[in-house]
Amino acid sequence: MSPIFEGPLTTSEMLEVFSERNFLEAMLRFEASLARAQASVGLIPEAAAQSIIGTCKAELFDVAKIVREGGRAGSIAIPLVKSLKETVALFNQDAAAYVHFGASSQDLIDTALALVTRTALDLIESDVRKAVDALLVLARQHVDDPVLVRTLMQPVSATSFGLQCAGWAAPLVRSLQRLQLARPHALGVQLGGTVGTLGRMQNKGKDVGPDVLALMAAELSLWAPDFAWQTQRSEWVALGCELGLLVGSLGKMARDLALMSQFEVGELAEAVEPGRAGSPVMHRRKLVACTVALAAAQRAPQRVAALLAAVPQEQERLLGNWQAELAEWPGLLMSAHGAARAMALALPGLQVNVQRMRANLEAVRETLPPEDAAQWFCSRLAENAAELARAQTRMLVDVLATLAEARGEANAAKAAL
Repeated sequence: MSPIFEGPLTTSEMLEVFSERNFLEAMLRFEASLARAQASVGLIPEAAAQSIIGTCKAELFDVAKIVREGGRAGSIAIPLVKSLKETVALFNQDAAAYVHFGASSQDLIDTALALVTRTALDLIESDVRKAVDALLVLARQHVDDPVLVRTLMQPVSATSFGLQCAGWAAPLVRSLQRLQLARPHALGVQLGGTVGTLGRMQNKGKDVGPDVLALMAAELSLWAPDFAWQTQRSEWVALGCELGLLVGSLGKMARDLALMSQFEVGELAEAVEPGRAGSPVMHRRKLVACTVALAAAQRAPQRVAALLAAVPQEQERLLGNWQAELAEWPGLLMSAHGAARAMALALPGLQVNVQRMRANLEAVRETLPPEDAAQWFCSRLAENAAELARAQTRMLVDVLATLAEARGEANAAKAAL
């Protein structure tokens, strides 16, 4: 994924989340957690576990080489495990036999992907909340400012610009709600999906596989699923669908902002930030944030469709679908964060030309017969819209407070693990 073209449409933080080194570190976290949990239940010697844990450090590995070899092996897990065994053997020959014990390549990659996705979601949700906060500020500031209602690209009536801002915020808040519900069951430990792997985890005739899974989930702060989700991807793909909806909502808002920012409309304008100057033609400004959000909205549907198309996987072992899904996942998250960050930066400095809004409204009113103007452009319509905007803003603030409280409880639970 070339940063030349991807970089302007996402963020440096998200590029780092899905960097080769960062993903390898997440894979090593899985291996260290697996060894620690297996030693805790007496499945492998404690000394072997300590050797494995001490070797799970990214600086000990040639990341570029592992990535290259992963292309030939069909999975990055294969050369990583091979290199990990070789490195462990340098310090403790006996411990090498216990590396990756009872786990599959997909266990390793899926769990690592869940770990980096959690970080990615934190970044996305943080910027979506900033965008929502900015919209709610605009909604309060402009609750009594009338603006044209436009349907089929034509002006038809009057509303409150504050209500428009609350309307843009509402689907973003709903996305935050749904993401909070989808995250726990989507971000789970993958272990034992391949027949025979988890069954190998026997200690004195006792099946300790479920105990290993629970210990790993607690350490990694991930869900401990009742069933392996190796080829049952519904929760994972549902999370992807929620991200697609979020990107669509950001794109819808960006489309509206862009239309209202046209020179001949002149009701809104993105603030000119350092490094984001306007066009050399002085009366033009580039809609950089809108461009990023709209580009994301163009790309996300295809990525979500690819995830859905990959759901019908083969029995207990997959062929091609999982690999296709893996390739689409980072791009979807990169688009989501690019759009969220663009709006989070643009909305606090959004320039609202209230005088132009009123002038455009009056220009339309003057072209209408008196009875139509009285019916569709009376002050009562804007006043009713303002009251609705106040009610919606209060409701959205309450929902955000509930979400923040739930996040606080979830963070406290994680800290207690």
